[in-house]
Amino acid sequence: MMNLKPSEIVEELDKYIIGQDKAKRSVAIALRNRWRRQQVPEDLRDEIAPKNIILIGPTGVGKTEIARRLSNLTDSPFSKVEASKFTEVGYMGRDVESMVRDLVELTVNDLRSREQESVQEKAQHIAEERMLDLLLPKPAPRRPVKSDDDKEISLELVTDKSEESSSTREKLRKMLRKGKLDQRYVDIEVSGQTMPSVEIFSNMGIEEMGINFKDMLGGLMPKNTKKRKVKVHEAMKILTQDETYNLVDMDEVIDQAIEKVEQSGIIFLDEIDKITGKSNTAGPDVSREGVQRDLLPIVEGSTVTTKYGPVKSDHILFIASGAFHIAKPSDLIPELQGRFPIRVELNSLAKEEFIRILTEPRNALLLQYMALLRTEKVDVVFEDEAVEEIARIAEEVNNMTENIGARRLHTLMECLLEDILFEAPDMKKEKIVIDRVFVNDKLKDIKDDEDLSRYIL
Repeated sequence: MMNLKPSEIVEELDKYIIGQDKAKRSVAIALRNRWRRQQVPEDLRDEIAPKNIILIGPTGVGKTEIARRLSNLTDSPFSKVEASKFTEVGYMGRDVESMVRDLVELTVNDLRSREQESVQEKAQHIAEERMLDLLLPKPAPRRPVKSDDDKEISLELVTDKSEESSSTREKLRKMLRKGKLDQRYVDIEVSGQTMPSVEIFSNMGIEEMGINFKDMLGGLMPKNTKKRKVKVHEAMKILTQDETYNLVDMDEVIDQAIEKVEQSGIIFLDEIDKITGKSNTAGPDVSREGVQRDLLPIVEGSTVTTKYGPVKSDHILFIASGAFHIAKPSDLIPELQGRFPIRVELNSLAKEEFIRILTEPRNALLLQYMALLRTEKVDVVFEDEAVEEIARIAEEVNNMTENIGARRLHTLMECLLEDILFEAPDMKKEKIVIDRVFVNDKLKDIKDDEDLSRYIL
């Protein structure tokens, strides 16, 4: 999917995100530039830096969703981090390098899961052979005899025994596959998967590095194994899992993960406005500016030490976002501003956008509630007028209280359908029609009482 045209990327994003065309175009161009970079001569490739983006707009307008859908669309490593995490623990806060470590960890786990799925069939076959060995131990070898006649007789006996054992083994295999042996108990050795770890106290807080002492000391430490008596069907799961783990080449997985992170990783830095501060001030603003200066080398491109090895952040795409109600992007330190050359302002959502959000996307909110209630054999239908009324109330409450964008719709839908969701298991197969009157009856009193709506809606 990496070679999608910008227009095709926007088309895919339109299936889940309403409006915000300018933001979609910007991220589509940034993504296409990654593909273009891979096509240029190698000596120039490393010189082309990603064009990082700042998305500016109130909460609930689709900033995070754009970044998340973009990573899913291109199968890129993706990590979302709150910028405020780096300031909340006293003056120092959390180590900013941890966002790169988290991205590597997520990518390693994802690639390992995929590799395990690809070798699942082979692992099941090996586990089946191990299970048959447990159920039908191999016969003890015969002692050789000196006489030629005796030797011939002995070999014939062994051959007959082998054929008989093979026949029994195949019968057991058929029984095993049909589940006829599932209730039989077997003794198996299970290796412990515990990984001792140690916390590293770095100069920027406490980081969980997860150092595995068994890997450090190689084979010096004895394997942590224990015998368990389990049923055959459970033993098959344990043996399959064990073989799956053994078949995956973790060195190759780690190499692929690091390369994938370095070349196509995306870090979404949310609430970046929370670490902006006015110049020439003291107090908390000093800490915020310190976080910006710590972020700078990571965004510019540096080498981060992880437990899987060094990782370069030079070509990781950073997408930052913030409401910037109080601060402005120009309040960021100049060096950091220069590392986010693309700035896109997202529009606030109004009634028309709310109507589309409720009905158009593939994961539309109305479709979700209809599917949930259909599991209880309750068929819910929303009339067009009801959808318009929900959208109108959402816009009105957002204007009257805090503007939380499309997230207001979730609150309204829960209040609107609370009784139906509660009583659905006891209802007989019914068709419930939600019209404008139903919406007004449920939400009018809460909406009209401003104090009540602040707490409930």
